[in-house]
Amino acid sequence: MRILFIGDVVGDQGMDMIQTYLPRLKRDLKPQATIVNGENATPVGRGISEAIYKALLSSGADVVTMGNHVWDNREIFDFIDSTKKLVRPANFPGRDVPGRGFTTLQVNQKKLGVINLQGRVFLPPLDDPFQVADRIVDELRQQTDMIFVDMHAEVTSEKRAMALYLSGRVTAVVGTHTHVQTNDGQILTGGTAFMTDAGMTGPDDGILGMKPEAVIGRFLDQRPARYEVATGPNKQLSGCIVDISDTTNQATAIKPILINRDHPYLN
Repeated sequence: MRILFIGDVVGDQGMDMIQTYLPRLKRDLKPQATIVNGENATPVGRGISEAIYKALLSSGADVVTMGNHVWDNREIFDFIDSTKKLVRPANFPGRDVPGRGFTTLQVNQKKLGVINLQGRVFLPPLDDPFQVADRIVDELRQQTDMIFVDMHAEVTSEKRAMALYLSGRVTAVVGTHTHVQTNDGQILTGGTAFMTDAGMTGPDDGILGMKPEAVIGRFLDQRPARYEVATGPNKQLSGCIVDISDTTNQATAIKPILINRDHPYLN
């Protein structure tokens, strides 16, 4: 099996890159499952709407994962409970949390589980993602052949810790949130694919997708600043491909995908 994963989609430019290149990537790479992180996909770069969610599915996503901005567009409360294909971080605290933290996908003769987790270092103090992962992974291992984890976290150590903690129990742990693609894809000893961050899909002229003036100003004067999605002419798409053995259900390879002005898509 092959899984295509696309990192955080940011704003209108991110959606444009998805609609332009995701069908081509699926045509050329032939993944059996496609997962897209859409937590920044609205025009303001925070949250998701039902129309954008449906556009991601129409462009080729099988599952849409989220992150710390999941609730930032309140429209999500109107539709999140009605779909199995939108997955928010599973470790939000409290009872009756809207939506779901994991889902399953039938892929030919195989069943894939998809889990979304959020880290706690430099992010809101959600429930312990490691304990939540234990519970969900134990449940999914009884009903699925493979498990993919989107680990939405700020620090590299927390993402790698989760990957090593789950090594041998899940098929892949890929990080999101920091919007910078890392060059550390590897297959861990237990047969689990890992990459610290898949990168972002959206404006390539800003800082993590935002207009640079406000971000730089915040560094200079430490005063609150309103971040807005960058609008320059350059855009990027980032993600990765994970190949999985149909015999062992273990990952065999993980490779980054990057499309931008320096890495044009030639197919």
